[in-house]
Amino acid sequence: MYNSVMKKLFDDFRGFIGQGNVLNLAVGVMIGGAFGKIVSSLVTDIFMPLLGLVTGGIDFSGLFIPLNGIRYASLKEAEAAGAPTLNYGSFLTSILDFLLIALCIFMFVRVVSKLMPQKAAAPQKETRLCEYCRLAIDDAATRCPHCTSTLDARDLSGTLENE
Repeated sequence: MYNSVMKKLFDDFRGFIGQGNVLNLAVGVMIGGAFGKIVSSLVTDIFMPLLGLVTGGIDFSGLFIPLNGIRYASLKEAEAAGAPTLNYGSFLTSILDFLLIALCIFMFVRVVSKLMPQKAAAPQKETRLCEYCRLAIDDAATRCPHCTSTLDARDLSGTLENE
């Protein structure tokens, strides 16, 4: 019994993994991870130094509030003393990092979407409306699902049967 349960579980898992959308998701995660490294490097190595230059060399990651009331020269000194600290500078750096990464991804997606060929919209067939309540109904319907009126019988092509 245990073997049959394990075999069924394995077969179900193999069927799940073999689905196209799972494989597409796996590929997307791998590419996203690689792209994330590129974008993080762009933010860390390019944008943050430029931002530091613009703000006069302020290092946001070192901003903190000691919660024990004693003044410390740096965050490292406070951590070495075992003081509890509120590290709002690291939080601000993380927010800024997120915003810059989101901006880079937005710009990348925008450029790629402009480079990709645009698909022409398929012509939409005319929707059949109920002659009584004017709501959309299926072409083959003989009774309106909205107002329950009896309609002209139509075959699946949408033409009247007696035509």
